[in-house]
Amino acid sequence: MSTSNFKQGMRDGVPIFLGYFSVSIAFGIQAAKNGLTPAAAMIMSLTNLTSAGQFAALDVIRAAGSLTEMALTTLLINLRYLLMSSALSQRLRPETSLGARCLMAYGVTDEIFGVSILRPWPLEWTYTVGVTLLAVPGWVGGTAVGAFAGALLPDAIRRALGVALYAMFMGVVLPPTVKDRRLALLVPLSMLCSWAFTVLLPYVTSGFRIILLAVALSCAFALLFPVREEEEGAK
Repeated sequence: MSTSNFKQGMRDGVPIFLGYFSVSIAFGIQAAKNGLTPAAAMIMSLTNLTSAGQFAALDVIRAAGSLTEMALTTLLINLRYLLMSSALSQRLRPETSLGARCLMAYGVTDEIFGVSILRPWPLEWTYTVGVTLLAVPGWVGGTAVGAFAGALLPDAIRRALGVALYAMFMGVVLPPTVKDRRLALLVPLSMLCSWAFTVLLPYVTSGFRIILLAVALSCAFALLFPVREEEEGAK
């Protein structure tokens, strides 16, 4: 186990911890409003670790939906993590064990994926685990605070917490665009395509939308701006 990579992951996980803590307070508030106990809300956060999927699950609970409906809903919303996991697996050493890959898979979220995919090749699994071990307590801890005491927060603060996760993700994505013109073009293009997709095909779920756009745009940029092996290894 690489101690240096693990420690670097812990350091890079600090801002994710802070962002997760603030955002998950809003989830804890909503979970309590939907009848979940603080313990149930914390277990949901610990086992799911996904804001969109968990909020969608609350909608199913509110509508008295079945377990099948909840499973399908969260599956569709979280399909993007399949692509993220596949991308990360390509950057690992071939000898990385199945157990290590499973530990990484648990922590594949938008933000943890964002900092992991930017690491030099080959990606050390200990780095991603280090980020995850710091990020998860932030998500679960914020959920607990929201479930226990969220009702005491003013409405303005509750609404503000809802945008904290997006601000944190932008903080992960934007800095690399300064150094790479391909990313500087890809990021705004992705946002524009996502907006157009939502307007033109509103009946397509967010999970499928992300999958389709990610595959289409990544293939297009791979053809237009191929990355040489020596360039990839120098990152």
